[in-house]
Amino acid sequence: MKTEEKTEALAAAKAALDAGTAYERLKELFDDGVFTEIDAFVRSKDGYAEVVGGHGTIDGMGVYAFAQNADQSGGAMSQAQAKKILKIYDLALKTGEPIVGMYDSAGGRLDEGAELLASYGSILRYTGQLSGVVPQISVVLGKCCGTQALIAASADVVIMSEKAAFSLKTDGQESSAEQNAQKGLVHCTAEDEAQAIAQCRKLISMLPSNNLTAACIAYDSISAASDINDRMTAKEAAFAAADEDSLFELQKDFASKAATALATINGTTVGLVSLTGDVLDGKACQKAAKLIRFCDAFSIPVVSFVDAEKFACMKGALKLSSAYAEATAPKITFITGNAYGAVYIAAAGTSAAADMTYAWAQASISALDPEAAAVILWGDDFGGRLKGSKDPQKDKAALIEEFKNTELSAMKAAEQGYVDDIITASQTHEKLVSALSMLCNKRVETLPKKHSTI
Repeated sequence: MKTEEKTEALAAAKAALDAGTAYERLKELFDDGVFTEIDAFVRSKDGYAEVVGGHGTIDGMGVYAFAQNADQSGGAMSQAQAKKILKIYDLALKTGEPIVGMYDSAGGRLDEGAELLASYGSILRYTGQLSGVVPQISVVLGKCCGTQALIAASADVVIMSEKAAFSLKTDGQESSAEQNAQKGLVHCTAEDEAQAIAQCRKLISMLPSNNLTAACIAYDSISAASDINDRMTAKEAAFAAADEDSLFELQKDFASKAATALATINGTTVGLVSLTGDVLDGKACQKAAKLIRFCDAFSIPVVSFVDAEKFACMKGALKLSSAYAEATAPKITFITGNAYGAVYIAAAGTSAAADMTYAWAQASISALDPEAAAVILWGDDFGGRLKGSKDPQKDKAALIEEFKNTELSAMKAAEQGYVDDIITASQTHEKLVSALSMLCNKRVETLPKKHSTI
């Protein structure tokens, strides 16, 4: 074949690849639609491999990405596809840059048998090895079921289009975006693939490249005060502290008593956690612990807003307290309402190694449930004041409220060294920015170990 004919053949092959949906998705992901393709012409059994991979930039930061090509054999997983994906992971490991996987596949090539299983296993091994080393984002844009769903779910954050299907079940049952959001299996949903890709770009722009890159970028100046007031819930206050248009809420349809988000505060990327309610259930603890561990892996400060009284179960309490205690990233806590017993100890107290703990003036803080504390500390006086009461329940509630206001006040906690400062709600943003600036260079040496077992 003459040189001219080879050039024409190459151009025709490249044009065929570039016309695919996967290629267009990667162009939409990367800055200016420009990326360096990797293993462009690798072939599978009856055509080119069912995935497009490449490297480009998102908001100026280097990122590796692959997009399954549903136009080629339905995007079915094959050895050839697995090899291309594994090369993406290998390059990301060598260069320390995030990975984005776009999933849209009919399944796997069953005629490859055990070789296909080995391919799945290799990819799963790599996702585990890179967990906590570089950020991994999955964007589910089409069908993603069976083992491929397990691979996608292994990422730090899963973004799903409402038009996609995502399920471990190969028959596609329980695969809608709404069902997955309610179960907490996806972190956010999008109306369509364009919005899903835009969400991915926004998320990547807030993250460090890897676990050795500094994530904290605190500024000396304090931006305009946010409208935080003492009528807000812990969640409302947490989200109000974020810079305009920076909030990226995670798992918002799962475990309503905990709210989690990534955001920037005066230019610094932080993880926001709010704990609200009389009782924190296991799902709320799991949700909060997930974000805390992710933030800690990449040295992203964790900012918590607490107004909760107790845990519903020991398992959830252990997960959350372990996540807080083990995290060495900067940790700043605001007690906006109640913080009692194990909740205070796990999320706001010195045992959780909080670097700074602030309490709003109306906060109520106790190592025990208020009723138990009142009975113990006020002793005979507590019972004596209820003798002869015509409405014992009402009078008992009033007595406990009096005890809370006098013995469990923020001032009492500050006097005993349990909080660093008492502030008004309107001072929250200013104190938060100052604390982030102070803790920007925090360094903590930990005991040598592979990982914790809780």
